[in-house]
Amino acid sequence: MATISARRRRRLNAWALNALTYTVLLVMLAPILWLVASSLQTRGQLASGAYDLLHPTFKAFSQMWASVDFGRYFLNSLIICTGAALLATAFASTAGYALARLRFRGDGTFSVAVVGTQIVPGSMFLLPVFLGFIWLKQNTPVHLFDTHIGMILVYTAFFTPVAIWFMRYFFMQIPPELEEAAMVDGCTRFGAFWRIVLPSARAGLTATFVYAFLMAWDELLFVTALTEHRAETIPIGIRNFIGNYSGDYSQLMAAGVVSTIPVMVAFFATQKWLVKGLTAGAVKG
Repeated sequence: MATISARRRRRLNAWALNALTYTVLLVMLAPILWLVASSLQTRGQLASGAYDLLHPTFKAFSQMWASVDFGRYFLNSLIICTGAALLATAFASTAGYALARLRFRGDGTFSVAVVGTQIVPGSMFLLPVFLGFIWLKQNTPVHLFDTHIGMILVYTAFFTPVAIWFMRYFFMQIPPELEEAAMVDGCTRFGAFWRIVLPSARAGLTATFVYAFLMAWDELLFVTALTEHRAETIPIGIRNFIGNYSGDYSQLMAAGVVSTIPVMVAFFATQKWLVKGLTAGAVKG
């Protein structure tokens, strides 16, 4: 009887945990489901609250795409976010490897300083960066204001410190004996890093890239101050859209769906590597 009672308790606990998990999941997904459902309705249906889920329409998407040149914002976001994520991952892989493997004077201080940069609010850098871009534009042939290159450099600088911390802990999980064996066989330190360490760190590299990409995709403050037209990204497009078409809720919902799709695709396509990469450093450090 005691065994049966224990089994019942375990089943009840499992059912309770499953019910709690699905409840939390439903609460988190409800706004996204509501967003998608609203984007498939007409303006009149949203105004009246008479949703027709059995006869969806994609008219809001075509109207939204033509209203504020949403394709330009979308392309700018892809270029800037991908470029910044690639550069941040490249810099973090080399710096993270150096902090994980090499011992040099001030390595501990440098590690703390890397994390310390995240304590300072990013808004405090906005004015100096803006004035620097304007000065370069007025006094040198280097133009970074309202350019893809300028925004890529800004985002790379902001996301590299955290990316270095991720990669440092991930490299610490890779046995150093692999590199030592490669160097015994004739590889240089860089050769062992390129041929042995980086392939073994695919999960960490993927996690770092996806992290930087997702953070850059949603950033609004700096792109608002440092762009005017040519390098505006999706957050600017959404803001402009709200200001110009605030009464057309179906198009607003469609814009929200389009801006969310790349983020969801990037996350779910790399979910396994992202989780593995982010948790690798939590085991040992």
